[in-house]
Amino acid sequence: MTDYETFEIPEFCSQRGITLPISIAYKTYGNLSTKKDNAILIPTFYGGRHEETEYFFAEGRALNLEDHFIIVPNMIGNGYSTSPSNALPAYRGSRFPIFTIYDNVCCQHTLVTKHLGIERLRLVIGFSMGAQQSFQWGACHSDIVDGILPICGSARISEHNRVFLVSAINTLRLDSNFNQGEYESPPLDGLLAFGHVYSAWLFSQDFFREKIYLKFGFESAKEVVEFTQKYFLANDANNLIAMANTWIAMDISENSLYMGDFKAALNSIKCPAIVMPSDSDLYFRVADNEYEVSHMPKATLRTIPSKWGHGAGFGMDDLDNRLVDQAILDIMNNY
Repeated sequence: MTDYETFEIPEFCSQRGITLPISIAYKTYGNLSTKKDNAILIPTFYGGRHEETEYFFAEGRALNLEDHFIIVPNMIGNGYSTSPSNALPAYRGSRFPIFTIYDNVCCQHTLVTKHLGIERLRLVIGFSMGAQQSFQWGACHSDIVDGILPICGSARISEHNRVFLVSAINTLRLDSNFNQGEYESPPLDGLLAFGHVYSAWLFSQDFFREKIYLKFGFESAKEVVEFTQKYFLANDANNLIAMANTWIAMDISENSLYMGDFKAALNSIKCPAIVMPSDSDLYFRVADNEYEVSHMPKATLRTIPSKWGHGAGFGMDDLDNRLVDQAILDIMNNY
């Protein structure tokens, strides 16, 4: 039994030229208005599924299910949508092809417009890789999006971010049980090592130095590591690699629309945008967003002054959440 629906695309041709059937798992929350003018899209993030996005519209948050119809499409590779763990045998496991953020947004656009019959989105908001997808929505579909709100993410991967991702994935591959991706049981040592490396980057130096994790119920840095490890143990190893490959390939201009012209892609985001980096994020730096916003016609940069690092966008800190909620209210009211 699942708590989500699936949208099937019998023949999807990816950016890398692979044609195969794609299943997009999605869940909707709230009720679509008679005018179909209250739809909000929240893409998932790395290692997350639709359940993990529900903090965006938890009780007391700016997004509520009384007023909004929320669509959460699961990213290709996350274990619910088509992924290494559930693909056709020819594409399963280590044979899974690379899908880009652009591929994901193409599938989501078809889901929203053709399957759900929605002509406009009030907002596309996302955290981390969800932020990447919101940038891509702006670059490809500003004509049907009232606003985008990327949180702790960028429109193009940085060189430093790429180095981190490759190093983290390499720790997973070092497990002898990984067997070049052809494992028969989960490579637990590799997954635990991956989660350990990731935990050092997920939160900031101040988060550990000042023991901010005590506010979250953890008694030590070791428990923070165990929390991150548990999160990634819920993922298939090849799925983690597939999503990392999507992240590594991120560039809103690397497609037939913009042919690698990053400035042109940014300038095409004509809808209003509020871009929200965390000033202590080790993945997505404020400087990258500053550059991006400078080339977006209707964009505002709102830096989150947080000591939670990348976790500032993960819904764990009340102050960070209030800043995000204010941005949601502002962009939905056209600032």
